[in-house]
Amino acid sequence: METENKSIDEKIQGTSLMKPSKIPNGKKLYLESYGCQMNFSDSEIVASILIDKGFSTTQNYEEADLIFMNTCAIRDNAENRVRQRLQDYKKIKKSKPELLIGVLGCMAERLKSQLLEEEKLVDIVVGPDAYRDLPNLIATAETGQKAINVILSKEETYADISPLRLDKNGVSAFISIMRGCDNMCSFCVVPFTRGRERSRDPKSILNECKDAFNAGYREVTLLGQNVDSYLWSGGGLKKEILTDEQKQNSTNFAQLMEMVALVSPDLRVRFSTSHPKDMTDEVLHVMAKYENICNNIHLPVQSGNSNVLEKMNRGYTREWYLDRIKSIRTIMPDCGISTDVITGFCGETDEEHKDTISLMNEVQYDFAFMFSYSERPKTLAERKYKDDVAEDIKKKRLSEVVDLQRKHSELHTKKWLGKTTKVLIEGVSKKSDEMLMGRNSQNAVVVFPKENLKPGMYVNVYVESSTPSTLIGKVV
Repeated sequence: METENKSIDEKIQGTSLMKPSKIPNGKKLYLESYGCQMNFSDSEIVASILIDKGFSTTQNYEEADLIFMNTCAIRDNAENRVRQRLQDYKKIKKSKPELLIGVLGCMAERLKSQLLEEEKLVDIVVGPDAYRDLPNLIATAETGQKAINVILSKEETYADISPLRLDKNGVSAFISIMRGCDNMCSFCVVPFTRGRERSRDPKSILNECKDAFNAGYREVTLLGQNVDSYLWSGGGLKKEILTDEQKQNSTNFAQLMEMVALVSPDLRVRFSTSHPKDMTDEVLHVMAKYENICNNIHLPVQSGNSNVLEKMNRGYTREWYLDRIKSIRTIMPDCGISTDVITGFCGETDEEHKDTISLMNEVQYDFAFMFSYSERPKTLAERKYKDDVAEDIKKKRLSEVVDLQRKHSELHTKKWLGKTTKVLIEGVSKKSDEMLMGRNSQNAVVVFPKENLKPGMYVNVYVESSTPSTLIGKVV
């Protein structure tokens, strides 16, 4: 997923769930988030914790007393961007020595003391499971000491913390349903930076969804590294030690999603990310049953070749993946499908790359996140395989994938021409203040004249034209 960064204040303004500090301490917080939706969800937890401790927020980092960067470690490019940003903050600290700079999240977990000692870029390093300790760590750093807590937890889910909604449009909310990952894909650092998988109590998830809806939000995205493996036993037991009877009496992802859908028919439900080896027909049938569960699935394939998939430790073959696609198309014929693709993985041959191209032609995704392979330290791939595909070949293959996906995306948007689609308005279009934008159930971006419409409303839009990424029309 393309790395993003946004300041906390840019996203807080206008949200109905912003809460004041309990006892203002006069200190200002500037927070940037990079990477995946899970990081943005974590930032909402961090903001809630610190505002409860008296901090206020600012969108000007030059006036901040505390700067936190919530980081991503999934690719080398993401880490390089964070390092450059930290260098910028370090220059400010020279003239403002009392300024505290901290790194949160996956990069903090991975680099730890390197950021504190070798490069001397930060004062505080906090892993994804240690956000409750932030007030103590800040107090330590204020005395001039370096503060670090990157201990991973087998239980932490932050279920009892009410997140401070940071989504600027006040329409779409991210809700974490689980943390960590047990899949151990050979290219991925997530199990090492976010720890083992654990699910949240469904009651706490439902309460958060209801609170968001009552505050005016009209869409929730249920988040997890692998939402299809969500399982709550009632006693918090790990799923690998549950008996068959206990599993039958547990809440799985399909059941959780149905509970959320029943909060209100006016609350749209999305989820991310699915894993092909765990997606069941039960999930698909629940999606088909409820109009407010969006007809959109992000199903990362990574490669179209079974040998490469085995090296990646993905847990499925090309044939298994295509069977899941067939089930989606059968149960939900109009479902939008997106994916992730990695080119140039260790040892990938031209023929194996062609298998990815042929799979893309067979599935014809609506959208894809596409990258050339970037070796990450401490992963199985780094230890077991040689990163032996030349960089120019990686880039050439990536260009082929990108060009093909652009054609498929254009085919999908053109299918909407002359049709009417239901859209949830999210805000003003980036290109014109006279136009609004929203998404339909299939996650296609739709742009249309503003008129007297407002974010949070549902409208039917007749599609008159399209680009490879956007539908353009008028409200009918």
